[in-house]
Amino acid sequence: MDSQPGSGPNLTQPRRYWEDGLGHAALRSAQVLLVLLLVSLGVFALTRVSLVVIPVLLALILAAAIAPFVNWLRRKGWPGALATGVSFLLLLGVFGGLITGIVFAIRSEWSSLVDQATAGFNKLYELVQNGPFTIDSQAIEDARDAVLDFATSSTAGSGAIAGLSAAGSFATGFLLMAVVLFYFLKDGDRIWAFMLRWFRGERLEKAKLSGARTMEVLGGYVRGTAIVAAVDAICIGAALFILGVPLALPLSVIVFVGSFIPLVGATAAGILAALIALVANGPVVALIVVAVIIAVNQLEGNFLQPVVMGKTLSIHALVILLALTAGTILAGIIGAILAVPIAAVTWAVIKVWTGEDTGDPAEPAEVADTADAEAPAESS
Repeated sequence: MDSQPGSGPNLTQPRRYWEDGLGHAALRSAQVLLVLLLVSLGVFALTRVSLVVIPVLLALILAAAIAPFVNWLRRKGWPGALATGVSFLLLLGVFGGLITGIVFAIRSEWSSLVDQATAGFNKLYELVQNGPFTIDSQAIEDARDAVLDFATSSTAGSGAIAGLSAAGSFATGFLLMAVVLFYFLKDGDRIWAFMLRWFRGERLEKAKLSGARTMEVLGGYVRGTAIVAAVDAICIGAALFILGVPLALPLSVIVFVGSFIPLVGATAAGILAALIALVANGPVVALIVVAVIIAVNQLEGNFLQPVVMGKTLSIHALVILLALTAGTILAGIIGAILAVPIAAVTWAVIKVWTGEDTGDPAEPAEVADTADAEAPAESS
């Protein structure tokens, strides 16, 4: 007896597991897992060649920051090679001056700082012994002996060897960054035009806009952060100098460099300055230093950052914190410095490719001309 239509289940049709709601969710989950796997593999591969990746990223950020100055020199009639060379040498001079200033300042005040630190430790030791909270002096002596044993052990020796290896890697990375930066400044338009050769039509326009937004975000971030960091360093450094805190100049430079790590960098540098003030000048001066640091942080967060940075860093503070954490885990201090601009660039590029940002690419004219000139040659 034949079954009538609608009288029972149609056994001739296979069950379509992937067409219901759960099936669509499973497919989407598999896609997300695949994307996360590819991203993880890409990040892992980049961490294996960090000696190449980090200098290139630093060179790109510095090139984005100094490119307006190079273009300004070219508009004034300077030859391209001369404008690039002068800008490059000025940038290296600034870095060299900062490093030299830190080294000489620390060398000139190191002996007095050691004496003051020793006296401060003795006072702290007496306070602990005579204070309201009794602490066994033997525990303090054991801790001191442990530090001395570590300093004379093979572990410290291997740490020193690791430090020499790190210094060699730093020198190699700095030299590579300098070379890459020079070529970015000199042939950046040609490099960008070569990368644009792989795009056509609407994707070409989005790629141009992505490049323009990348340079805008990186340049604006570095220049804005440098202004904010300079204000922090000048204010805190002036307070340290007036209060007579040792190493006021190198501490100011540390504050300047630390300000390039949002949320935590300037605060950590300020805590270091307060600790040195506590050891060298006593608790009253240390409290004054802490008050100055809090006031400067309030000035930075409520006035300088919104005015100077504008919309350059238009990402939430939670995203910044997560990016800082991930960058620190992957690449240490350098990763913390690079994490925020990379996150800002990523968000700007995402807005371009999702259609949220459809503005005209404000790129240099020579980049567009070179890209347009090479596109027909490829098609032919």
